[in-house]
Amino acid sequence: MSSNINLLSFSKGSGCGCKINPTELKSLIGDIVIPDHFPGLVVGNSLADDCSVFDLGNGKFLLQTVDFFTPIVNDAYIFGAAAAANSLSDIWAMGGKPIMANAVFSWPLDKLPLDLGKEVLQGASDVCNKAGVALAGGHSIDGQEPLFGLSVTGICNAENLKRNNGAQNGDFIYLTKPLGIGMLSAAHKRGVSTEGQDKALFNYLQELNQIGESLGEMEAVHAITDVTGFGLAGHLLEMCTASGLGAEIEGDKIPKIAEAETLASQFILPDNAMRNWNAYEKEIVLQNQVIFPWLVDPQTNGGLLLAVDPLQKEIQEYLKSKANFIGIFSNKINGLKVN
Repeated sequence: MSSNINLLSFSKGSGCGCKINPTELKSLIGDIVIPDHFPGLVVGNSLADDCSVFDLGNGKFLLQTVDFFTPIVNDAYIFGAAAAANSLSDIWAMGGKPIMANAVFSWPLDKLPLDLGKEVLQGASDVCNKAGVALAGGHSIDGQEPLFGLSVTGICNAENLKRNNGAQNGDFIYLTKPLGIGMLSAAHKRGVSTEGQDKALFNYLQELNQIGESLGEMEAVHAITDVTGFGLAGHLLEMCTASGLGAEIEGDKIPKIAEAETLASQFILPDNAMRNWNAYEKEIVLQNQVIFPWLVDPQTNGGLLLAVDPLQKEIQEYLKSKANFIGIFSNKINGLKVN
């Protein structure tokens, strides 16, 4: 731990789990939709994509995202590193290359020491350096709750852009990281996690999704998004809706963090896991009840969810050691079916 101060006591939600729930978010945004035909705008907010995208007019696209959240762990350095990795993931989730970032930082100066805030920034700086991204500046406020994240700028060749609406009927579904981060963070927050569970949590929170840049160059990859606060079910359903398809998942093929298995069996879930279920249950046919916790568990810096051409054996061979096959997109299914 960074200090004896309990960072999580300042956090109502944790990590991506502090997102406004999907139902209320739709109500909040309402009719405030930026049309994709706005001059120069390639991607706006109409389909819940991971970045906004602007056409630079030279065969290059500019990608822009912002992501921030409250502490997910009781370690300031890991909090900063996780928030940075999670923010950078949005660029990789659209096949882009992040090139520059600016920090979004809120710190209650009357409650938390500034040196602890420095640890947050150091964690973010180290992750950005590892990714080859300049942490060039930012904005800070003296707020009531600690918040941290990044605004990230990226680029990609126009033909490499991957949206969440490109899935095709029969495409294979792959996931690049195991699930369970939300359950591990819930156990950590409640003080019931083991040393091994905390170690696994810290490692996955810092693991970069850089593979997305390479996947963007592959025609066999039709669509990408990342799995974060709305859980596997929520983000997969976003892809289904955007692509006009349904999906069938094989529950026993879903990758799971080993250290979270016990937590799932004990139903140690973050509160917002049920929020996810309430938002999406009408669109889900759940035939394997054991998989329930893994479907709704909110991830922070979760893996990339891919729609891949089933006829391209080369990409499937490439993904064998990098991702898990979990199901198929289908035009014969409405919503999400979980076997």
